[in-house]
Amino acid sequence: MIASMTGFARAERALPEGRLTWELRTVNHRYLEMTPRLPEEWRALEPAVREVLAAGIRRGKLEAQLRFTRDPGQGQNLTLNSTLMDGLARLCAQMSNEFPAPVSVIEILRWPGVVQESPLDLEALGQEALALLKETLAALTLARRREGERLAAGLRERAAGIAHWVAQVRARLPEVRGAAREKLLARLAELGVETEPGRLEQELLFLAQRMDVAEELDRLDSHLVEWAATLARAEPIGRRLDFLLQEFNREANTLGSKSQDTEITRAAIEIKVLIEQMREQIQNVE
Repeated sequence: MIASMTGFARAERALPEGRLTWELRTVNHRYLEMTPRLPEEWRALEPAVREVLAAGIRRGKLEAQLRFTRDPGQGQNLTLNSTLMDGLARLCAQMSNEFPAPVSVIEILRWPGVVQESPLDLEALGQEALALLKETLAALTLARRREGERLAAGLRERAAGIAHWVAQVRARLPEVRGAAREKLLARLAELGVETEPGRLEQELLFLAQRMDVAEELDRLDSHLVEWAATLARAEPIGRRLDFLLQEFNREANTLGSKSQDTEITRAAIEIKVLIEQMREQIQNVE
């Protein structure tokens, strides 16, 4: 299924220790480029995060941000630094003779390092973070596929437009060939030139070969069949579509250069417009 390279997903999980939050953002990029943003104490988790992301995203610029907000738990996660408290108590005792003013407990608690948070079990929390990451990645993949479906609809619509113009040109070819023959005969009559029937047929054949675009039309039809088959693939197809568009453009250019008919020239221009619109759309296809 076609997927867009642009997407966003966010997921949260409440734990006894606090709240985990993942945010994933992707935009179009030529290759896969990942930027995990983790809290400093969670850096050891980065290789596992990259592995999970690489399994789900094949192409695009991906930013993954993890946030962890610790739950105060009404003081259950707080402890006192006993060593620092003992040192402060000795200092207060030494100073009490010279400075008899009482020391507030609140002032002691405000001293840097007196109140500490109990250490976290980062190994267990890391497993929770990876599980939540997989859920967030699934949501991101779904969002990218929804956008991909809209892109696919637009690409199919423009491919149908190319097929329409190819059919128009093919239907007009007999009329163009007949008009070219009549124009050549009229020009010869105007000049009063008499030609041998064999020579005349050779000139007409040469003119028909110069104007013949049947091969280009056949190749455009073939590319349209491959285009439809590629859109139905269940794998990243952005680069393949880009290659096919190069082939479309080559045939459209040849069609325009061979044309000696205003209607065929117009059709070639319309085909090139559709090709450029398709090129803009596939910039976001994974």
